[in-house]
Amino acid sequence: MLLALLAGALPARAAETPFYAPSFETEPSAAAMSALGRSLFFDPSLSASGKMACATCHDPRHAYSPANGAPVQRGGIDGKHPGRRAVPSLTYTQSVPPFAEHVFDSDEDESVDQGPVGGRTWDGRAQSAHEQARLPLLSPDEMANASAEAVVAKVRAARYAARFRAAFGAHVLEDPALAFKAILMSLETFEQSPEVFYPYSSKYDAYLRRQGVLSPEEQRGLEAFNDPARGNCARCHPSAIRAGAFPQFTDFGYAALGVPRNSAIPANARAGYFDLGLCGPLRTDLERVAAYCGLFRTPSLRNVALKRSFFHNGFAHRLDDAVRFYAERDIAPEKWYSRSPAGEVLKFDDLPLRYQANVERQPPLDRQRGQRPRLSAGDVRDIVAFLATLTDGYRRGAAGAH
Repeated sequence: MLLALLAGALPARAAETPFYAPSFETEPSAAAMSALGRSLFFDPSLSASGKMACATCHDPRHAYSPANGAPVQRGGIDGKHPGRRAVPSLTYTQSVPPFAEHVFDSDEDESVDQGPVGGRTWDGRAQSAHEQARLPLLSPDEMANASAEAVVAKVRAARYAARFRAAFGAHVLEDPALAFKAILMSLETFEQSPEVFYPYSSKYDAYLRRQGVLSPEEQRGLEAFNDPARGNCARCHPSAIRAGAFPQFTDFGYAALGVPRNSAIPANARAGYFDLGLCGPLRTDLERVAAYCGLFRTPSLRNVALKRSFFHNGFAHRLDDAVRFYAERDIAPEKWYSRSPAGEVLKFDDLPLRYQANVERQPPLDRQRGQRPRLSAGDVRDIVAFLATLTDGYRRGAAGAH
């Protein structure tokens, strides 16, 4: 559900009233806003470098995530400035709720506090789709515009400026506050287009509709995925239809997985620098809540097989490695983590010792050295096969389809 307010995202005058309050000379249609949003999304002239569009990092061929396997993408005024986190997919974000620290929503016991839930980006600091759309436009690591007014000036000079005036009113681009609001509304509307961003057209969706059949390997993968004693993946990535709605493959919650530090991220070369997710550094309002340090929002697994890097820091580049990490993190940490000069394995090396108690310990991440992994090598292969069924665009009878 969309929020009614956009706190801090607009120049002062527009931020004083509810975001969706009628404020334009002409009230635009959803179709007109979606078409304008698409033009904005693919326009590199909106960046300070003139080379980066939203689509640069959110490639349609890769489920609106990066087309390359780099852990972070480069932007900024020169197009060379590295980001600090992996870029997430924009697909299947239509149901992300606003961020809340305490959510009581359990099939078993509604009195149980599920902890922090919702919000957009890895740390939930964007409370709505239009607030999320604002972030890259003004981020110094991304499109690097100095202000909302700078973005509006670029749109005023764009080839689609006349369409903006036709949709929102003849004078909309003369008022920076209203113009920026129109830009964010247009991006939001496009990014919520069901046929583009959440079509539910995967093989698994066909299976749920009883219009397709999983292969034996895919069926075994689904069973391992759901099994609380093996993958236990559905605990955070629900796979079943609930209340008549197809699964999003995320519970929108937060977890500290203890993924290895990625030395390929330039920010990690700085001594003492740690990306702690909910408690900073990109989010600052929860920096004193130690229990949140190391927690990142659980992404949807839909279209995950199209991605080329995994987890918030992009340390894994193959889907089977991402799944295998869950099986081997605790029984063979030497395969994943760095070592001290003395040769000691530095488990959870991307999280200061004082926060390591926050790390997830539920199955399959509850093993110790010498124990058998919850997931066998066969389970890992089968889960990867199942995850491939979450890729949109499945056509029954097409080459390679079952």
